[in-house]
Amino acid sequence: MTRAKSEFDGSSLRKRITLTRQSACAQATRLLTTLALIMTFGYFLPAGENMTIMGPQKVHAASASDKRFRQWVERLWPSARRNGVSRKTFNTAFRGVRPDPEVIRSAHYQPEFVRPIWDYMSSATSNQRVTVGQDMLRKNKRLLDRLENRYKVDRHTIVAIWGMESNYGLTKGDKNVIQSLATLAYRDRRRRRFGRQQLLSALRILQKGDIKATDMKGSWAGAMGHTQFIPTTYAAYAIDYDRDGKRDIWHSSKDALASTANYLHRSGWRGGQTWGYEVKLPKRMKHARTRIKRRKTLRYWKKSGLKRVGGKKFPRLNDKAALFLPAGRNGPAFLVLKNFRAILRYNNANTYALAVGHLSDRLRGAGGFVKSWPTKHKPLARDERLELQKLLTAKGFDTGGTDGVFGNDTLRALRKYQKSRGLKVDGWPSARILKKLRNDS
Repeated sequence: MTRAKSEFDGSSLRKRITLTRQSACAQATRLLTTLALIMTFGYFLPAGENMTIMGPQKVHAASASDKRFRQWVERLWPSARRNGVSRKTFNTAFRGVRPDPEVIRSAHYQPEFVRPIWDYMSSATSNQRVTVGQDMLRKNKRLLDRLENRYKVDRHTIVAIWGMESNYGLTKGDKNVIQSLATLAYRDRRRRRFGRQQLLSALRILQKGDIKATDMKGSWAGAMGHTQFIPTTYAAYAIDYDRDGKRDIWHSSKDALASTANYLHRSGWRGGQTWGYEVKLPKRMKHARTRIKRRKTLRYWKKSGLKRVGGKKFPRLNDKAALFLPAGRNGPAFLVLKNFRAILRYNNANTYALAVGHLSDRLRGAGGFVKSWPTKHKPLARDERLELQKLLTAKGFDTGGTDGVFGNDTLRALRKYQKSRGLKVDGWPSARILKKLRNDS
């Protein structure tokens, strides 16, 4: 009977030792290569689950891309110097900074422009956000009393913006603001000018010493702190309310809320007045009257057949308002006032201003809108939104670009198209209007 080979047979053991040595050598080679790359480029190159090293071609591409970005940063230096930024501040701000692909992805998905209005409003004014906001009103009563008295901006709007922007300080953003703005200025064609302007302003903030470069965190768009000021807004309106020598909207809710009140006040907020009213439309109405930039007195709108929901009266008939139909004629309708326009200075999206206004009302104890959203109407998919923009542009109605984001330029172009074709002018990008565009030769 032949004896089975032992697990520790000499020949087998020699093979195992050889393989072990080869494996160790391979691992050592990989480690040394990785260290060399880190020393050369200053960062880890993308790796797989067990960190694989990129081949020569990919390494060369990454190196070339990094070199182009560094050259771009150096071309920015003269502008920064003219803005009073020292070389030390400039170098510290850009240490380790690289273009962030996530910033570009986020720039192409802004919920106030992309999500269906009813989904956006439901999230923005959720019961939880209302409950927490009412708790914040109680906890910050003394501060809000003083802010109301000084800036004539009501507390509910200040706290509503706080809730919308950072969920009352819980989600202030964790991105390097310099990196985010540099990415927009370097890679985003539509936001290149914005990114450069905000980047230079952010560098000036660092120069003044209000915040350290490592602590300057924010959103993909460079919005910062409890109430998400972009750098130029910070420079113009931020306040050192707690008088500690710094305008610290990142760590001091007092500075942040006071800065927000100051911003709204200087943006034209009218104390003691609301942002707008939900209204009921007459059965027939001239199309031209649905443009949100068409501002008329409430007396005019009343004579045109518009009524406040619930049988309420307009308190000041001489106030000027514009008609806003965020979901077309099938959804809730609003007459928006001067304070709505002040909110737009914060974020130039009508849906955002509507959400802030509605959240402020709910913080006061009001309920939801009277008329329901037309949720049965399926919103356009991204490829359909892109197609709609391309078709409008091809027909001479400028949408400001084709990115699938329905901002003010796209909606303005759509209203102009509707008017030119004798359609109902509501600016609502429906499947029906897309079909009309496709068949419109």
